[in-house]
Amino acid sequence: MYRLIKTENKARRGEFVTVHGTFQTPAFMNVATCGAIKGALSSTDLENIGCQVMLSNTYHLHVRPGDKLIKELGGLHKFTGWSGPILTDSGGFQVFSLASLRKIKEEGVAFQSHIDGRHIFMGPEESMQIQSNLGSTIAMAFDECVENPAEYMYAASSCERTVRWLERCKAEMERLNSLPDTVNKNQLLFGINQGCTYEDLRIENMKQIAALDLDGYAIGGLAVGEPKEEMYRIISAVEPFMPRDKIRYLMGVGTPGNILEAVSRGVDLFDCVMPSRNARHGHLFTKAGIINLNNNKYEKDPSPIDETCSCPVCRKFSRAYIRHLFKAKEMLAMRLCVMHNLYFYNNLMQEIRDALDAGTFGEYHDRYADLLDTRI
Repeated sequence: MYRLIKTENKARRGEFVTVHGTFQTPAFMNVATCGAIKGALSSTDLENIGCQVMLSNTYHLHVRPGDKLIKELGGLHKFTGWSGPILTDSGGFQVFSLASLRKIKEEGVAFQSHIDGRHIFMGPEESMQIQSNLGSTIAMAFDECVENPAEYMYAASSCERTVRWLERCKAEMERLNSLPDTVNKNQLLFGINQGCTYEDLRIENMKQIAALDLDGYAIGGLAVGEPKEEMYRIISAVEPFMPRDKIRYLMGVGTPGNILEAVSRGVDLFDCVMPSRNARHGHLFTKAGIINLNNNKYEKDPSPIDETCSCPVCRKFSRAYIRHLFKAKEMLAMRLCVMHNLYFYNNLMQEIRDALDAGTFGEYHDRYADLLDTRI
């Protein structure tokens, strides 16, 4: 259940109560695709860097090790050792990314596994069954993520199909939550708004899915190559039609600047692989902008990644040492950098919440929205 605590213009400060604990919003979900953060971070590490919510991938866990095996072992929380809220995506984005291997029909999508080539069919019911086996806190509805730009008529028909699929997801989740052997009988369902960059399709789709009275609502199909100004335009167009008393999630976003802009437009929840992916290549976020530790100028730099940061990495290690680890191809380089970037994101969200509590979010936004995305 979402509770709106206060607002500053469109920006919202709230909290979301779940069976696996309450998290404060706005929040960033750390992406543990296969049940772990790439870069050798465990669930214990996530606790130490201020993570509130973990996100895992339905498609990848279905393919390996298998959702039925995870259910047999007590569900994703026991399997990974993470006790807090977990959101599982529906597999829809993976279907989108496997375009060359897929075939979409009304029943669902037939495609091939990227691991062994075996044929897989996934529709609304199958996605809900897999996520129920995983026992996640929040399950995402199965949808079609259409590429941008897309033909208007295709985007329109895809939106209609996504609504029909959402109705099937809701019915199947209600059935699954009533079964005696279900891992999490309180599993929540979020619907996903689609419509590419067509405002009329986005608004109509949002009205239709809002009528289904779900636990939360996501904006999907953005941050897939369109200019950031287009993304902001669509968020602003859709926001007035999103239920005020339900949590709002912008999928797959993004940079610190993207997050600040989206919070200012009324978004509560975010996820992105970018901070951990960039960290594995030495690209690190600081309060002064983005640095690349591979640059020669850091070879003899004894300072921490960020002088203002209190993460375990910045308290202990220098830029010069971590750069050396990258050059020596030591796995520790990736681990330390991923830990820093994810701490930076979780701390950013805490600072955003603090600014909203103090009524100073506008000033915080104006100070950091461009600065944090600037490359030094």
